[in-house]
Amino acid sequence: MERETERKKEIVIGISGASGAQYGVRLLEILADMNIDTHLILTKAAEKIIEVETDLTVEGIKELATSVHDENDFTAPIASGSHPFVGMIVAPCSMKTLASVANGTSDNLIARTADVCLKERRKLILMARETPLSGIHIENMLKAHNAGAILLPACPAYYNRPESIDDLINFMAGRALDLIGVDNNAYKRWQ
Repeated sequence: MERETERKKEIVIGISGASGAQYGVRLLEILADMNIDTHLILTKAAEKIIEVETDLTVEGIKELATSVHDENDFTAPIASGSHPFVGMIVAPCSMKTLASVANGTSDNLIARTADVCLKERRKLILMARETPLSGIHIENMLKAHNAGAILLPACPAYYNRPESIDDLINFMAGRALDLIGVDNNAYKRWQ
């Protein structure tokens, strides 16, 4: 009898043009440390936000990923359900990206890969980043939820008594990894 070899985990990280690219960056760092392959999709809007909000470089962020895909490359392997990846985390998820996912427009590779996750019943975690929310945002969240996505708004907890911004970022990154099925010690858990 032939032994089946276990496939290496692959996780897609999408960083869209909402505030909070640090969440996606932290996920890439943790997954690289765990030797889990990552596919990064970084939108042009995200690149601009990174310049405004951080001291990080886009090239430095790309180096954290195993593979990097242009947001308009619909020939990327992750655009097909036949490519075996565990799931996808969009961190942060802009309201534009949420709308594309909720309405199935697949207008860029993040939305297309999210669509693959939904149709293939793979984990899709959307770390929504907006406040306050309009009725349209809430309706799109409900549509995405009803289609199978998990909405994880970037709302860190304070029961773990965070002492730094990094503690808040680690909490959200750890929760996203929990939801996609990756054991981690990124944050202090409720005792």
